[in-house]
Amino acid sequence: MNRTRLLFVAIISVAVLLVIGTLVWGALTRDPANNGLTVPRPERLQIRVITALPVEPWARAAADEFNAGEHAVDGVPIDVEIIAMDGLTALGKWDRNDFAALPAEVRPDDLTAEEQAVLDHFPTAWIPDSRYLVELANASYKERLGRDVFLSDGQYRARPVAVSLFAWGFYNSRGKALQENLGEISWSTMHDAAIAPAGWPELGGEAAWGFFKLAIPDPRKNVGGLATMIAAAGEYYNRTNISVEDVTEPEFQTWLAELMSAATDLSGGSAYTAEDFALFGYTAGDGGQFLESDLLQNLQGILTRWEESPIIHYPKFITWFDFPFTVWVGPETSALQKNAALAFQRFLLSEAQQRKALSFGLRPANPNVPVDASDDSLFVRWQEQGVQDVVPRTTAMRSPNRNVLLALLRWYELNVAP
Repeated sequence: MNRTRLLFVAIISVAVLLVIGTLVWGALTRDPANNGLTVPRPERLQIRVITALPVEPWARAAADEFNAGEHAVDGVPIDVEIIAMDGLTALGKWDRNDFAALPAEVRPDDLTAEEQAVLDHFPTAWIPDSRYLVELANASYKERLGRDVFLSDGQYRARPVAVSLFAWGFYNSRGKALQENLGEISWSTMHDAAIAPAGWPELGGEAAWGFFKLAIPDPRKNVGGLATMIAAAGEYYNRTNISVEDVTEPEFQTWLAELMSAATDLSGGSAYTAEDFALFGYTAGDGGQFLESDLLQNLQGILTRWEESPIIHYPKFITWFDFPFTVWVGPETSALQKNAALAFQRFLLSEAQQRKALSFGLRPANPNVPVDASDDSLFVRWQEQGVQDVVPRTTAMRSPNRNVLLALLRWYELNVAP
């Protein structure tokens, strides 16, 4: 072996020894508190799932069962914490970065122990009302961080875990009177009822009923409120895609103001309109548009308290909520937490949990589970009230963009909100 080759081998050997020495020294001297979110290995792994109000009762019951079952990822037991939060509220928190996502240039390894502790409360996953809320939140973070935080493909992609849609719900006496005198239940019918100067006597009802009262969710507290206004705009324009120009068109605003003038203060002040409809009866409204799952869960309360059979109709322009289970993919949560979230997602999509969703009035996202798959299914229980296994109409409203939502919300605050 010549001198050049010997020198080369010696240099390589020294370099290898230096690398090994550096790794050993780092392992011996590393401070575990500053080693990001990968170590130390926890005894139990907690994940926090922000959950939309309509699916929160089902998701919470599933989480309790999941936690009791000692599910684990890589041998570490998982605890799921459900945090109930309306989709609009959650979107606002994401937009303001209230959950304290790290700046683009900061990594978990750079944090102090105190800063690491703040991340202990960072959400692992989000189940909003609709996929478009995920897309809006992701667009905001992508602009801020230069990368996606919620994915549309791959194993961590947003996946619906249940489905519901908006439907008309009316006390039977009121609904029949409207149908007999104004025709099919629709937003146009609601508008005509809202502007009837003589009230219910003009609409075929009793004078004691007063004026027509419309029940819809408060758009400031429940994303369903904006969804109903967008559906009303869809019927007004006879199309599924609504723009800011449509929302700000003067004639439409006049029509919408007349329609919304019939909204009761009670229904306009709560995030739980279907529950108010059951609790407070006719003072909460004669009828309105509700998320089907909320309405089905409260039908028994309506029958018990008011002794009047409610009726359900499905609109021409349907608004769907698909409740996508969405995993945060940023460095704020560990790989173990992300995989634990996927384990809970699979649990929610299991046939057993999808059947249990039927007792909460939610339509299964798992195609193997029909709406009559359980004896406790509210779709079976309330068929006589007009609930349909398969909704025959296929005209679905398209998801609004952020500007449309903000324009409608601002209009509501200026023209309707007390």
